[in-house]
Amino acid sequence: MEAEGGGRAAAGRLYLVDTLAGDPEVLQVDAETYYEKLLKKSSSPPDVFLISGEEEVKLEDSSVCFVPLYRNNPTCKMLLLTDPKDKETVLAVYLNQRWWPVEDVVKTADPSRDGLISVQTFGERIVLFVLNYIIFGMLEGSSANDAFFLPHSATECAKILWRNGEAVAFYSVKMKGSLCDGTTSQCYLLPVLDTIFVRRKYRRGGLGMKMLHDFCQSFMAEDALGISCPISAAMYQVCQKFLQTYPEEQKRLWEVEAPGDWSQRVNIWLKIQMELSPSGKAEVENAQTNKSRQSDVDQMNKGVEYIPGIGKVAGDSTEKKDDTAAAGTLNSQSPEQEDLEQGAGNTQQCKGFRKRADPGGLVGDKATKKFRIIP
Repeated sequence: MEAEGGGRAAAGRLYLVDTLAGDPEVLQVDAETYYEKLLKKSSSPPDVFLISGEEEVKLEDSSVCFVPLYRNNPTCKMLLLTDPKDKETVLAVYLNQRWWPVEDVVKTADPSRDGLISVQTFGERIVLFVLNYIIFGMLEGSSANDAFFLPHSATECAKILWRNGEAVAFYSVKMKGSLCDGTTSQCYLLPVLDTIFVRRKYRRGGLGMKMLHDFCQSFMAEDALGISCPISAAMYQVCQKFLQTYPEEQKRLWEVEAPGDWSQRVNIWLKIQMELSPSGKAEVENAQTNKSRQSDVDQMNKGVEYIPGIGKVAGDSTEKKDDTAAAGTLNSQSPEQEDLEQGAGNTQQCKGFRKRADPGGLVGDKATKKFRIIP
């Protein structure tokens, strides 16, 4: 028997985000019931899933697994189908009693979904999950570090950028007054741009600038806005172009560490100007070296936290380390910057990266901290 998927959604233009309705808990129970039936059918010929209407993939328990939909909430899970030939490639998501190809999950037939739209519905949360966790974290991420990333929280403030019926980018914000993490009572003292990602085929089209401008316009009443620290060199190039285009934002945009008090802020425009002068560049490099050494010491003193269904992750969500393999940029023309684009990343503090331990799971026990950015 062939599972629904592939060409049928495209032909009927009925996409998940347009049709998904009902209680998320009921949908999860449905997925768990389907999975149990799949296990019981192990002795009979398996059903198959068609990839692009051509190649068949057997629907077996060795090729499917559950992963958490939200960070710090392992009880809400998504059932994924992986490629038997490449366990790091996700082919489809099971929802609403059928398998949806990854590319169909991020499409819409609703013409009103155009431009930057706030994530509000459960269907849009699924799109955000697929963009962040699957497309960025697995399919378009850097092949050099084999990294998988934690999804956003269930209440994450985020916007998805829709273009020509497809979700092509997103960014998320830590709101002023929201908790920095689940282990402290500290709250963000200003709005902070925390994650930003543009799909590979849509980069170098000004979308990073568009989202940065939208972020600033969304908080006109605020005297200061933050971007999560540390910012990659590639993102600084985007910030430089943005602040040259919108000089009125030069005093408002800061690189910040949580929770973002004045001792944890560096004005981005000032830092760019210091980098442009020889004496200022040396001073900045000195400060960064000292800060890196202190961060290494702090890192050694951190434990790891075990989250059921996720694995071991680094225990502090407020400190972040740069991952140059993931740095990338948009709106640039130089060969060097184009090379940077080949990695995938986001500004998000990812509490850990997880390597596949076995065919049935996506998680492992290698704990680290990732901070990556692609505008």
